[in-house]
Amino acid sequence: MEFLDLPEGLAERIIQCNSTYTVRFGVRLRGRMYSFVGWRSVHSEHCEPVKGGIRFTPDADAEEVEALAALMTLKCALVDVPFGGSKGALRIDPREWTPQELERITRRFTQELSKRGLIGPGLNVPAPDVGTSEREMAWMVDEFRRANPMDVINARACVTGKPLSKGGIAGRTEATGRGVQFAIRSYLQDPRTAGLKQGRDLKWISVAVQGFGNVGYHAAKFLSEDDGALITVVSERDGYVAHPEGLPIEALKRHQLRTGSILGFPDAESFDGDMTGLERPCDILIPAAMEEAIHVGNAERIQTQLIVEAANGPITYEADKMLRSQGITILPDLYVNAGGVVVSYFEWVKNLTHIPFGLMERRRRERRNQTIATALERMTGKTFPADMRDDFLEGGAEIDLVRSGLEDVMRSTWARIANLLEEQPELNDYRTAAYVASIGQIAGAYEAIGI
Repeated sequence: MEFLDLPEGLAERIIQCNSTYTVRFGVRLRGRMYSFVGWRSVHSEHCEPVKGGIRFTPDADAEEVEALAALMTLKCALVDVPFGGSKGALRIDPREWTPQELERITRRFTQELSKRGLIGPGLNVPAPDVGTSEREMAWMVDEFRRANPMDVINARACVTGKPLSKGGIAGRTEATGRGVQFAIRSYLQDPRTAGLKQGRDLKWISVAVQGFGNVGYHAAKFLSEDDGALITVVSERDGYVAHPEGLPIEALKRHQLRTGSILGFPDAESFDGDMTGLERPCDILIPAAMEEAIHVGNAERIQTQLIVEAANGPITYEADKMLRSQGITILPDLYVNAGGVVVSYFEWVKNLTHIPFGLMERRRRERRNQTIATALERMTGKTFPADMRDDFLEGGAEIDLVRSGLEDVMRSTWARIANLLEEQPELNDYRTAAYVASIGQIAGAYEAIGI
């Protein structure tokens, strides 16, 4: 490779997927037999178990699954979580089936994966992806436990992204969107970066979000509520809504859940059937929907300073070159949307240790903080500020510890990327630096085990 001194043949080994399994099965529904096809691809087992989501989409295919499995390997290596890369998909449109029918289909798919060792706490750990959620993960873990009665103790660790009642972890649903927020903060707080023309504060910065599913919604919510950013545009598959003074994200989400669309929201202008929302002027553009949203056909019309790739592969190779030539900075998906797998790792650890985060130390921290607060009051003769006291004395709930851990990983990963680019300016952009850092880590693991 151009920027890495790898032993002969190792680059080819890293590129290839180790295995891709195609499963076909039937489920009797609506008085007849329906056939389904699904895939589970394992890209690299240099580190086990392997990790990656399962998506339910009508246009899924083996090539897409293999590409996403490779991306998972790179992502896990970049953020330094101990997983290899995997990915799965079922070719199905979830909207065409009732919840009861989807449950039967999901359980049958889980049975097929279990037969082939493609799901298990120490082998292969799926998670939600496009078209799936914690509901599907709950069905999968339940079916895995049925199929593996001798592995009940650790069975909950066979998938992540579960409901809390099924062994999930606080903060997993929001994790990818929260990671997007931390990625943007890390970039802006680094004095070595170009930042934004207005400065390094997100307050009053205009943000356009393409995709208002789990990731786009949470990213928009946190950036507006925590950082004071103005979410001026939100795009979806049927059009977009816009407001120059910022959209109320929670109200917009309630409207979407009630009506099935973001269009018609009373506090914004709606553009029905218009797919050009991501071309509206903004300071930060967050593509958080499907792959290849930005391509040669629209790249020249993008009007932003910073693109933050919350989706997997939202910019094509050709469009990436065009955008950078226009002076637009791009934070790559390999880094930006890694929050999901980071918190999935926390959940997996929680399931294997059988101890909720913070259980062993929360009260000790509260007593320590109380002692510090009392000492400060005695030394200064002043009462600890009431508006700060509760936060200071809080020992840290699971959600606080998860967010803290995620922020630490996102900040330290950004430092790796930025440091590498500083040391090797010929890498030229953050995407290349992220890939070099990730592949270098994988290559080291392969060499260490003699593969």
